Amino acid sequence: MFPKFIGLGLLCLAPSVMASDTALDTGNTAWILTATALVLFMTLPGLALFYGGLVRSKNVLSILVQCFAIGSLISLLWLVGFYSLAFTDGAGINNWLGGTSRLFMSGLTKDGMTGDIPEVVFAAFQMTFAIITPALIIGAFAERMKFAAVLVFSALWTLAVYVPVAHWVWGGGYFAQHGLIDFAGGTVVHITAGVAALVCALVLGKRNGFGKVAMPPHNLTMTIMGAGMLWVGWYGFNGGSALAANGNAGMALFVTHIAASAGALAWMACEWIKFGKPSGLGIVTGVIAGLGTITGAAGVVGPAGALVIGLMAGVICFFMTQLIKKTLQIDDSLDVFPVHGVGGILGTFLAGIFCSPNLGIFSGFGYASGHDSIGSQLSIQVLGIVVIALYTAILTWVLLKITSRITKGLRVTDDAEREGLDLVSHEERGYDIK
Repeated sequence: MFPKFIGLGLLCLAPSVMASDTALDTGNTAWILTATALVLFMTLPGLALFYGGLVRSKNVLSILVQCFAIGSLISLLWLVGFYSLAFTDGAGINNWLGGTSRLFMSGLTKDGMTGDIPEVVFAAFQMTFAIITPALIIGAFAERMKFAAVLVFSALWTLAVYVPVAHWVWGGGYFAQHGLIDFAGGTVVHITAGVAALVCALVLGKRNGFGKVAMPPHNLTMTIMGAGMLWVGWYGFNGGSALAANGNAGMALFVTHIAASAGALAWMACEWIKFGKPSGLGIVTGVIAGLGTITGAAGVVGPAGALVIGLMAGVICFFMTQLIKKTLQIDDSLDVFPVHGVGGILGTFLAGIFCSPNLGIFSGFGYASGHDSIGSQLSIQVLGIVVIALYTAILTWVLLKITSRITKGLRVTDDAEREGLDLVSHEERGYDIK
């Protein structure tokens, strides 16, 4: 029997389960407040700059606006009821959805506790995860979706996909009860966003000229700066998911850094071998691949395990981008599925292996939920991957169809696409076009 590790980050951390009279721990509270700021920093401005630099100059402002608008929209919806549905007790349907006790944050006070931190801090921390997940998806349909459709789809998708999956995995639902390891979002964030991105790319179709005319990033300096912000913010994303300022948080932060570094160098090596030169875009994309892949496993693997995970992420995600874009000709504009979706799947699977203490220097803290063999743990990891991916794919397709009816189509016109979304959607330009 492997030891059961107690206190694994966000597993089964519904406020209805965790609420207690435990005294406030000011150190833990200070760290989660900091981590909350770091995770929001990942979207605003990190992701906004990362994505903004990758599109053509006529669309850069549209990407920045979409990130800020989604951040604002999801924040208010989190207040209205999304937090309650994800993280409170759902009574008879608790396996699948939370309850309504926190609608409009009813009953939430400054003195209410989740474990030894204020529940309001926990709610704010979780809100930043709910913001970045739909924001990731916009990379798949960049440069061609109506702004109204972006907002409607993001709201519906967060309600119908993100909220239930967060409850299943982190809110005391089915997968939490059955021991799925997802420390900081391998399934909840990266698989859902990645799979949704692939479906969006398929439903919307290719950008005009895709595969026929060059569509290079307009400002790689902006992209690399955004990637650096994402890297730093990920310390809060993964380290904060321990919900405490302790060794678990420190280990999660360290393995996050190792995986990012390994992913960067692995992707760089793949480009160097295949194309003769390494690119700046490739190096930072490898960083993001390593970060996304380690996310689900950050609380259960050791540094050597993180090294392997990061190296695998850089190589596998590199070849998946080639497969999706070049071979299958799917216009996932900013490579959301091959980086985040594939990385989330890979990291969730490998978490079930590298948490085993029998792996020596590669192992982390042992099995998190009572599973006493690699096979037993992997079975729930694979089940989680398959169920969450299929659920996301089906619901995303349905929600796109609903959104299309509401907004009278998902795409801008061909003329609007040629003109650029900055001017068409916002009557502004991010850059002067001479």
